[in-house]
Amino acid sequence: MTHALLSYHDAVLYRSGEPYRILAGAIHYFRVHPDLWQDRLRRLKAMGANTVDTYVAWNFHQPMPHVAPDFTGWRDVGRFIDLAAEEGLDVIVRPGPYICAEWDNGGFPAWLTGIPGIGLRCMDPQFTAAIEEWFDHLLPIVASRQAAAGGPVVAVQIENEYGSYGDDHDYIRWNRRVLEERGITELLFTADGGNDYFLDGGSVEGTWATATLGSRGDEAMATWQRRRPDEPFFNVEFWGGWFDHWGEHHHRRDAEEAAAEARKMLDLGGSVCIYMAHGGTNFGLGSGSNHDGSMLQPTVTSYDSDAPIAENGALTSKFHALRKEFFRAQGIADVPELPADLLAEARVLPAQSLALSAAPDLLKLVRQAGQPVGSVKPLSFEALGLDGGMVLYASEAILPGRPEAPTEARLKITGLNDRAYVWVDGTFAGILDDVTGAEGLAVTGTGVPAKLEILVENLGRINYGPLTGHGKGILGGVLINQRYTFHWTQTPVALADWTSQDLAGLAGADFDVTEPADTYIALPDSGKGFVWLNGFLLGRYWSKGPQITLYAPAPLLRAGRNTIKVLELEKAGTVVELREASDLGPEEPGPIAAAELP
Repeated sequence: MTHALLSYHDAVLYRSGEPYRILAGAIHYFRVHPDLWQDRLRRLKAMGANTVDTYVAWNFHQPMPHVAPDFTGWRDVGRFIDLAAEEGLDVIVRPGPYICAEWDNGGFPAWLTGIPGIGLRCMDPQFTAAIEEWFDHLLPIVASRQAAAGGPVVAVQIENEYGSYGDDHDYIRWNRRVLEERGITELLFTADGGNDYFLDGGSVEGTWATATLGSRGDEAMATWQRRRPDEPFFNVEFWGGWFDHWGEHHHRRDAEEAAAEARKMLDLGGSVCIYMAHGGTNFGLGSGSNHDGSMLQPTVTSYDSDAPIAENGALTSKFHALRKEFFRAQGIADVPELPADLLAEARVLPAQSLALSAAPDLLKLVRQAGQPVGSVKPLSFEALGLDGGMVLYASEAILPGRPEAPTEARLKITGLNDRAYVWVDGTFAGILDDVTGAEGLAVTGTGVPAKLEILVENLGRINYGPLTGHGKGILGGVLINQRYTFHWTQTPVALADWTSQDLAGLAGADFDVTEPADTYIALPDSGKGFVWLNGFLLGRYWSKGPQITLYAPAPLLRAGRNTIKVLELEKAGTVVELREASDLGPEEPGPIAAAELP
């Protein structure tokens, strides 16, 4: 029988039989350019960490059904694990299948959550069969890199924060079994919020229960002593910072305050993983959304998260404060000096302002962006096989009125997810969203058929809570006053798949580079849209903020001519700026403590 490298008894964690504590940081390979993986792991090691923690995002590897998952290039999670081993780090793998992580759909592929009637995160046979097939591909990569096989993987998580979603303990036990059946022999654990409510739903007997929290760690440890007296305390997600939604401020957490909270748990003998040690970037369409019960809260492109290692790799004051605590926890009072190259600022391109070429007519562009699909009622993104991007819906409706007496009506959209740009007979009529859709907007009719064209944008799939897996597009219908409009054509706009030919007609700017270096792209007079650099979809921008610049790491640039392309949805700008520093917007403290309450 294979014995796990990590074990515990009498509330003490052991590694190879010796008392041990995990000092870890989270880095997600899917949020960091693969050419920078080793650099970021090296910085984590320099912080005093002995372990790196990463989620595995299923939809990053298998965005389409009936196609084998991709584990090459940026998706080579095995290489990421191997590089961690080279840096002397243990690895904790959190394979989900649900990961939350402010990542689109919580990591679930849209083709899975879009199956009509499917039950998520429970013993629904459609759901469990899909997970088993996914794990058949993923887990050999993890199992072959376990400590028992000479690799760095020392622990694997079962599901993720299940106590904040459901109470199907059979499902948690099933998750454990499918991991074990596919060769996972290292220590298995669950992870849930730090109080009784979350433990009730997510923990099971016989499996190590770990915590996720950003404050009140001493209270959580008391709960563990009462509920799980034989288990060592491990905060597998210590929220040292926080993420940002569009329309809010950039969240910050004081470095010394975060370090003091970590010290509180370490002094009581706990293990800690900093979430995030290095946040990285929600490149492409990777950012997810939350929902507060009344409105969607889409997450920005940056996942800097006010982490110790900033989005560009810089070592922040929080890095130095937490480094001191990590070394203190190892009994090292005199923190060693850092190598000079880790302290050096990353090279950046000189700042410059570039003229944007004229933007194309948006409606004409999206009319030709895909193959139209006909239906009687509007089809969702899922019914169209589209995970992200946009859909152009088109139909005809008689708007009430007479030629001699035009009449105002309300065009309403029920079940709108997420944001709609509306044209009537080719004239822009306004914008609706998930809040205003049912109220609608005013349109004027003369009693004759009018062409309705509605471009619906997916702002990021919900990644947390009971609405995880919620569909996108027009899920209800389009009404003129109280009358439904039928017979639609839908044109999918698959932005993630756009080629250089698709990008050719967009607004853009070229610039020359002698030697690639980091840069920060800003569109100061543009409204809302998407940016590509050398054909790579960097992500979303939006004038409502807080994020102002998009981080473009050096590996995305090339010596010679470089090209920026912009798809603008609301207000075409005239300039794109390359800046020398990040600007994530006005700041405010993050809601760390409040996030822990049920």
